[in-house]
Formats: sequence, C-alpha cells, structure tokens
Amino acid sequence: MQISFHTDSFSSVHWTFEKCLEWAQRNDVHFVESGLVDGAWWMHGLGYTPHLTSIEDPVLLRKKMDKYGVSLSQIDAAFPLSGRDGAIYAAPYILNALRYAKLAGCPRVCTTDGLFKPKGFTDEQSMSQMKWYYEQIIEVAEAYEIDITIEIHGYFTTNIDRLGEMLDFVDSPRLCLNLDTGNSFIAGGNPVEFAKRFAKRVSHVHVKDVSQELADKARGKDTGIALSHASIGDGVNAENIRETLKILHASGFTGPLGMEVEGQGGPLIEKSLHWLRKTLAELGIPEEK
Repeated sequence: MQISFHTDSFSSVHWTFEKCLEWAQRNDVHFVESGLVDGAWWMHGLGYTPHLTSIEDPVLLRKKMDKYGVSLSQIDAAFPLSGRDGAIYAAPYILNALRYAKLAGCPRVCTTDGLFKPKGFTDEQSMSQMKWYYEQIIEVAEAYEIDITIEIHGYFTTNIDRLGEMLDFVDSPRLCLNLDTGNSFIAGGNPVEFAKRFAKRVSHVHVKDVSQELADKARGKDTGIALSHASIGDGVNAENIRETLKILHASGFTGPLGMEVEGQGGPLIEKSLHWLRKTLAELGIPEEK
C-alpha cells in the first residue's frame, strides 16, 4: 500500500504546499493529497495555506513535485453534492478539478455529500439529484481515466446502505470509495463494516483515529470530522483501523492510505506515520514508495 497524507494536516501551522513536499521528502513519504481552491485566494498568495489553487499551472506543479519524489494520490474536491449548491457550485468545481488532476498527473478526485440532511429536499430527491450529477461527472472521469471517489463524510455517505446506493449510481469502475476510518466511526458506525462490504470498491483511504474525549462527545451525533487531534494508533479507533487494513489487504487493495491528523508542524503526524509503518510491517503489507 502507499502512504499518503492530506495537506490539511498542516493548515494550522500555515504551511505552503511546497513546505508539505519538503516534509514528505524528509520522512520518505511519496504521496500527498491536497484540496483545490478554484481560483485565487489571498491566504495562498501570502503563503499561509497548504492547498493547491487552480491558478497554478498543473504541469509545472507536476514537475516541481517530481523534484521532491512526491506524487498526488488524490485531489480533494469534496464540495457537497447533496444540497441546493450541488448544481451551482459543487458539480462545476468537481469538473474543473478533474481537468486539473489530469494535467497534474493525479489519478483520483474526491467527492462527498453534506454533513446534514439537505434543507428543502426529501432524501429521495437528494439521492436523485446526486445520481444525475455523478452520471455527468463519471462521463468526464472515464474520458480522463481518473477515479471519482465518494468519501464517507456526511448524512448519506455515513449510512452504509445509502452509500451502497450511491456507489451504484453509475455502472463504472471509475466510481469508487474513499473509505474514511474516522468519519465512519464518529457517525456511530465502524470502518470495519464498511471495509467488509465495500473492499473491492475502495480506491483511496483516509486514516483517522479518534480520541476518547471526542468519541464521548460526538460519536453518533456528528457525521464527520475534518481532522483528528489524536495521533493514529493512540485513539479508540486504532484496532478498527488495524482490522480495516487487514481486510483491504486480503481484498487486493494496494492504493493510498492518506493520514489525516492535526500536524502541529510535525509531532502528531510523524508519530502517526511511525505507527502506520509499524502496523503495515506487522501485517505483512508492503509499503509502495
């Protein structure tokens, strides 16, 4: 499997994307996931955000990343598709992210639903709307040979049966799952159950542990968390992550494991990296570099 990390892990320390590449090189990590800002943003111009922006040339970006020995595992374009903003903002944003990903050499673009039940829609109306969006998105994704992943993150996707329906919106191998171990757990489920049911559909993983304090406060109440403030292996979700890795390995999954943890400039994510590498070795899962 490939070890990756989301650049959002370094948002709180106001790193640039290139500083994230430097961290990856120092720690022998060769894959990275980043959010994409569709346009210009003052925080990016001043060097205070680690995410990519579409005003940067993706071919030049790819050449820069090559110098660090790092590739994009996924572009995060997870503007929720389930609500009223789906047609106006989310779908065009995702289509633009696909074009950027193609030129940047990125094999996946991440999508999702909203955290809450969409106002003014029945569940069936939202599902029907999302199906139509995914039909259009997958048509482009197939032409570009890029996977569209659905991340477990919101009102619909943390419901294992609804997620199954969404993964069947389009009969295409390009519509895949981004299995998030933290969001599935915080919503009251278990990543192990998602892995058992959808192992063959997984293209990318977000690896998040959950602290006991957060689990006590939010489990079964929230549908997703942006990051974990517990290093991977130190929370109450650690054994579930380990079991999930075993299931995915048995299914033949060899893709990216994207760490999502509050980086704080290094300590927590580096501790997480050590645990993940140690666990892969214990499970007999080779790390692809």
